[in-house]
Amino acid sequence: MVEQIDRLARLNQADWDILKRMLSEKKLAVVSKELPTSYIALQSESSTEFMSSVLQAINSMMLDMLAAIARKDYEDRRNRQMQGIARAKTEGKYLGRRKDTEKRNIIASLLKFGHSYSEIQVTAKCSRQLIAVVAKEVA
Repeated sequence: MVEQIDRLARLNQADWDILKRMLSEKKLAVVSKELPTSYIALQSESSTEFMSSVLQAINSMMLDMLAAIARKDYEDRRNRQMQGIARAKTEGKYLGRRKDTEKRNIIASLLKFGHSYSEIQVTAKCSRQLIAVVAKEVA
């Protein structure tokens, strides 16, 4: 049961096909309020095998179509966001996220006292990548 099909549709086509195959192998069906025929198919257990097959085919086609539309919309929004950021950068309006100097100072101090990356990760609640970046900066 999914609230909206677009929650599933952010996958690329290859991953979407894998998900559909896995659902099919496990004999699972996607049910959504956006796809009324999906829950009609579940309610019509007493219907004929023919009707069940027709509903499954309709659901599959509709699900693919809704997923493709949602994926296109998602990609369009991402592209427009990147274009807006690029334009803002050229205009000097976008500076990105600022460095957390306090956290970096803590990491540098822990590195100075010989703590391991794993210890620093737990203490400073940061990624190993950030520790490596700080280590290069202080070296």
